[in-house]
Amino acid sequence: MEKREKERAVVVSQEKIATDIYSLWLRAEAAVSAKAGQFISMYTNDSGKLLPRPISICEIDKENKQLRVVYRVTGENTGTEQFSKLVSGDEIEILGPLGNGFPLKEKKAFLIGGGIGIPPMLELAKQLDAEKQIVVGYRDELFLTEELSENGKVYVATEDGSAGTKGNVLDAIRENGLTADIIYACGPTPMLRALKTYAEENNIECYISMEERMACGIGACLACVCKSKEKDHHTNVHNKRICKDGPVFLATEVDL
Repeated sequence: MEKREKERAVVVSQEKIATDIYSLWLRAEAAVSAKAGQFISMYTNDSGKLLPRPISICEIDKENKQLRVVYRVTGENTGTEQFSKLVSGDEIEILGPLGNGFPLKEKKAFLIGGGIGIPPMLELAKQLDAEKQIVVGYRDELFLTEELSENGKVYVATEDGSAGTKGNVLDAIRENGLTADIIYACGPTPMLRALKTYAEENNIECYISMEERMACGIGACLACVCKSKEKDHHTNVHNKRICKDGPVFLATEVDL
């Protein structure tokens, strides 16, 4: 993987799009080479927080050298809370694009996002030239559904049943009688585990982004190691670092 340099990105705009969910557009050179499924590491201006926050790329505008990230504020005095205070014209240090991204295949596809794993599905939906069924799962409050629906048919699942199917993404797939030849997914580990099983049972190629488990995004903290079927070339153990080897894996490559 080619070496990335840190750069000062400029905030174009930022808005709150749901409770604790923010949409941030940045002007950055990273946009030129970015791919669907990759992420950027964002650094705070707080010297007490040395490690960056990895945040998946939601949209890419190569022409204007702009990237969009949609993220959740995880609590008070966190890096993400600091990011939420950024306004147009502010600068922020970023590193990216990082990670491998999704392979674009011309097969009838499920694009499945859960919670804060939904944003990377938007750029993937825009780039994927195939029949797309976009299945998204929320606790209750929806976000990005209108933009997703401009790029494919959207099916919604909510835990409380306030919109779409009551339950999870697999409930929505079953309720609507959906089928696909390939799965692209990003979201919480229990969702990915269920999709891995579903894909194996139905003999469907399945790519999962495990970005939710990343901590620093630069391979320094080893908090995001996952078990793999193959041995790592460097350490000779059955481990992969999600931020360095992923975040996208063929589901059959990793244990969840």
